[in-house]
Amino acid sequence: MARSDEEQSLGDALDAFLKGSKLRKGLDQVDITQAWSEVLGPGVSNYTQNVRLQGTTLYVSLSSSVLREELSLGRSRIVVLLNDHLGREIIDSIVLR
Repeated sequence: MARSDEEQSLGDALDAFLKGSKLRKGLDQVDITQAWSEVLGPGVSNYTQNVRLQGTTLYVSLSSSVLREELSLGRSRIVVLLNDHLGREIIDSIVLR
């Protein structure tokens, strides 16, 4: 990395480092798993078996077929809520299994 004379915050420096790093993918996975629980609440979290990000698609395994059908009706809204909660556009689509 080239040395720069301009000052930047620690957060900005970490973001710049992670942008080109493989760590970003793992951190995004952790952030998305937490966001899923926080945005959708404990009712949905109790029936969630797995949350996995592959590319820009979020794959969610649910143990309730009724809940899966109900959530599938609001998939686009869930994408918006999760991206807003995360503060950046990470997810483009959701696949409910």
